[in-house]
Parts: sequence; structure tokens; C-alpha cells
Amino acid sequence: MNHPQFRALDHLAIVVPDTEAALAIWRDRVGLPLLFSEVVNNGTVRLTHLDLGNTHLQLVQPLTEDHPLKKWLDTHGAGLHHFCFRVDDVGQAFAELPASGLPTAPAIHQGTQGKRALFLDRQGTGGVQVEVTGH
Repeated sequence: MNHPQFRALDHLAIVVPDTEAALAIWRDRVGLPLLFSEVVNNGTVRLTHLDLGNTHLQLVQPLTEDHPLKKWLDTHGAGLHHFCFRVDDVGQAFAELPASGLPTAPAIHQGTQGKRALFLDRQGTGGVQVEVTGH
């Protein structure tokens, strides 16, 4: 089947209520080097990346009360939220993945460092939350 090739694991994402508290664990106790932190999606979420060697650990902190991940945190607490594959072209993935049995969320969103990203619909992944990112 002709669809975008997943190139690598881009990151593992943990949703956290407080980035500084999470850094006290993952950077200070575990020893993962901090790579960068930025606020994206119109100031609604902070994404902080730590180096895992061959991939990143992404700390995701919702910054607004109405952000969907705030509700997710309230329900599930801090923890693993999704893993993310890297592709060459997110637009191509958005267009072609549904034909491969991997339906996508309705829109592409802003990822880190100018990348674009999308989520796969959980119906196509057996309930696992998967993101796809690239340019």
C-alpha cells in the first residue's frame, strides 16, 4: 500500500500538571538532558523535550482550563499519553493514511520547533494514542 513511511519514533509524551515539578523528576533525578521548552498552539500548551538518546521524552503541560488535556489530566492524572512517529511530510500522511486503515483526527496541529503534527484516530490503532509529526 502506498502511504507515508514512518521514519522513526519522534517522542514519547507524558502529560503533566506542572513542567517544573516534572523536570525535578526527569531531568534532576533521572538525569535526562533538557533540550528545549516552548509554548505552542496560541499559548495553550507547553511542550518540553528531554533527550532519551535515540528519541525524546516530551512533557506536555496544558496551560488553559479549557484545553482537552486538562480534562485528561483530571481524569487520568499525570502519565504516558501517546507516542509519536516521524514522517517526511505530514500533509501527505494526513491525505494518505486513512486509505491505509489509519484514520486521522480532523486537523493538522502545530508541533514543536515549527513541525506540523496530527493524531491518528484510536479506532485504527486498537485504542492506542499515536501522533505523527514532520514538516
